[in-house]
Amino acid sequence: MRSPSDDFISRVLNVVSSIPAGRAMAYGDVAAAVGTRAARAVGTVMSHYGADVPWWRVVRASGHPAIDHEARALQYFRAEGTPLKWSRDGVYRVDLAVARHSP
Repeated sequence: MRSPSDDFISRVLNVVSSIPAGRAMAYGDVAAAVGTRAARAVGTVMSHYGADVPWWRVVRASGHPAIDHEARALQYFRAEGTPLKWSRDGVYRVDLAVARHSP
C-alpha cells in the first residue's frame, strides 16, 4: 500500500481536530471531507499520526470505535457526553444518527 502524502495527512488531521466534543465522524466521512473516498487511508493516517488529535471521535461506519481502543474511547465518550447505543451483550457504539459531525 502506498503511504499517504504529507498534504493528505495534514488535511485528515485538520478535519479530525475540528470535530467538536460529543460528536463523531466515520472514517468515510473524514475521507469525504478531504475530497476522497479513501476511508482506509484515513484509518492509516489515524493509526500512524492520530495520537495528538481526538482520535476517539473517528469511528467505523457502524459507530463502533477503533478495534482494541474500545475501553479507552468509552472513557472519552462518557466525559464528552457522546450519544451511545448499547446492545444487550454490553457492546456499545456511537449513535451516529445523533452524533455525526459534518464540517
